[in-house]
Amino acid sequence: MGKTAQPYRCEVCGYVYDPERGEPHQGIIPGTDFQDLPGDYTCPVCSAGKTAFGVRAAKTGRYRCVACGYIYDPVRGEPKHGIEPGTAFRDLPDDYICPVCGVYAKVGKSAFVATE
Repeated sequence: MGKTAQPYRCEVCGYVYDPERGEPHQGIIPGTDFQDLPGDYTCPVCSAGKTAFGVRAAKTGRYRCVACGYIYDPVRGEPKHGIEPGTAFRDLPDDYICPVCGVYAKVGKSAFVATE
């Protein structure tokens, strides 16, 4: 991954590909720059092709649960759940679950997408 690797937003559905996170469930390891994705890469949400990702996304550090819409914001953390303010999403434990719907639906860290 280059020093200037940026997230890219799908212009069709708004999904944000974050190179810092990759898409391990799709076989794309963290650190894979957008330009290094295979030519046949498609948006995991709407299946639009790689060319639909023409707009760079602002890097906010916030992540949204795709199941319920909860936003994890590193600025505020989740002190009620022992996560200190300033904790980056990538630094959350692997067994992190959505505090809104995760307890019931088993929605874990992999169900979060970067937001703008």
